[in-house]
Parts: sequence; C-alpha cells; structure tokens
Amino acid sequence: MRRDDRDDPFGDIFDEIERMMNGFGDDGDVAAETHVDVYDHGDRLRVVADLPGVEKEGLELQCDGETLTVAAVGDRREYHERVRLPARVDEHSANATFNNGVLTVALDKSGESASIDLD
Repeated sequence: MRRDDRDDPFGDIFDEIERMMNGFGDDGDVAAETHVDVYDHGDRLRVVADLPGVEKEGLELQCDGETLTVAAVGDRREYHERVRLPARVDEHSANATFNNGVLTVALDKSGESASIDLD
C-alpha cells in the first residue's frame, strides 16, 4: 500500500528541517561558533579556542587588556569572537600557539589598580 503524504501533518515541518540541514554542507563561507575556554592559573590566564578548518596564516588576535578578540578565516569557516577576560591582563605579555586547529593564548594578569591618596 502506498502512503499518502497529504495526510502527514508533520510533512512540511520535516521538509523544512531537511532543507535547513542540507544548507550546512554548502561550499560558501559559514560563520561558525567558537568553543572557547578560559582558565585562571592565579597570576596567568589561559584561553583555549577550537578553530577547526583554519590555518595559522588566517588568524588575527588582538587584546586590549580586558577583551581578547579572535578573528579567523578558513576555506569554509569564518570565526569572530570577543572573549571578555575574567581579570585585567597585561596584553604585552601575550604568548600564543596554534596547533591542529587549537589556539592557546597565555596572558599575565596585571596588578591591581593603583589606589589614589586623597590630600
């Protein structure tokens, strides 16, 4: 017996889900979410980001002492993440490595803000 698709109340929903899922494999640029972890090691912070499909040459990093910005472009993916750091850091102390799609950035925490004596 042949099934009559006109009687399927969920047919349109499943067709739409299938259409959306098929779009994930397109060859065009796909904006992707970055998995980022921040680890506090007392006097240092370590930020680890998974960036699959990106080469080292496609990475750009910036830090203003409070936020680390990671921009990465690969053949099929594009990432742009702004990571608010849990503590102020010395951005000039940054040390970054990139190995097999995993970015690791280590930063020294900056000292406490200086108190100001009031005369």
